[in-house]
Amino acid sequence: MGANLKEVRERITSVKSTQQITKAMKMVSAAKLRKAQEAITRLRPYANKLNHMLTNILGNLDGDASSSFGTARAIKQVAIVVVTSNRGLCGAFNTNVIKAAVALIEDKYSAQRAAGNVTILCIGKKGNEYFKKHHSDCKHIDEYVNIFEDLSFDNVAQVSKRLMNGFSKEYTDVVEVAYGRFKNAATQFAEADQFLPVPPMEVEEGAEEENLNADYIFEPDQESLLEHLIPSILQTKFQKYLLDTHASEHGARMTAMDKATENAEDLVKGLKILYNKARQEAITSELSEIVGGAAALEGA
Repeated sequence: MGANLKEVRERITSVKSTQQITKAMKMVSAAKLRKAQEAITRLRPYANKLNHMLTNILGNLDGDASSSFGTARAIKQVAIVVVTSNRGLCGAFNTNVIKAAVALIEDKYSAQRAAGNVTILCIGKKGNEYFKKHHSDCKHIDEYVNIFEDLSFDNVAQVSKRLMNGFSKEYTDVVEVAYGRFKNAATQFAEADQFLPVPPMEVEEGAEEENLNADYIFEPDQESLLEHLIPSILQTKFQKYLLDTHASEHGARMTAMDKATENAEDLVKGLKILYNKARQEAITSELSEIVGGAAALEGA
C-alpha cells in the first residue's frame, strides 16, 4: 500500500509540473498572439481592398495588358505553397493545413502529380517534415522554411516574387496556397486559395455585374502603371497568407495549452481523490491490525 501511495504522489507531482509548463506556454502564446493579431488586423482590410481592385482591373484590361497574372492557361505545372508553423503543440492546426494541401495534390491536381509536375514549396518546418516524408514523388523547395523569423514585407516578397516570376515565364501554370486563416483566438480555418492566376471576381447572386466593374483612369499609361502596381498588390496578398497563419498558430497554441492546463487540473483532482482513498484504506488496515493484535493479547 505504501508503494501505491508513493506512485500516486509522484504522478501528482509530475502532472503539476506539466501544468506549470502548459500554463507558461499559454501566457507566452497569448503575448505573441496580441502582436500577431494586430498585424493581420491592420493588413487584412488593406489587402482585401487591393485584391478586389486587382481582380477588377485584370477583368477589364484592354489590349496586350490582358496577358498578365490574370490569364488562365492549360494546367501542366502546379506549385503548391504550404504554410504551417515551425513548432507543434498547437492542436490540430498544422494537421488541418496539411490536409488542405494534400486534398489539392491528391484530388484537384492528381493528373499533374501522376506526371511528376507538382512542386511543393514549404514555409514552416511542420509542413516540410510531412511532405518530404509522405510525398517524395513531388518536387520540393524548402529554402523558405524559416521565413517566419522575419515577416517584413521585403523578406516575404522574395517568395512571392519567385512564384510570380515562375508563372510569368510559364514554369508554373497555377499557384495554390494552403494556409491557416485567422478569425479569433479560438477559431482558425485551414484554407486553400488560388494565388496565380488571379481568379475572376465572383458575382453574388442578384448583383449586377456592371456595378462591380470599375472604370479606372490610368496615369501615366495603363501598361507602365500595371507593371509596378500588380506585383505590389500580389506581394501584399501573399504577405497576408503568412500573417494569417502566424496569428492562427499562436491562437491555436494558446487554446490548446489552455485546454491542457484545464485537463491537468482535472487529472490532479482525480489523483488526489485516489490518493486520499488509498491513504484511508491504509489507515483502516493499520487500525484493524492494531485492534486484532490487542484482541489476541487479551485472549492470551
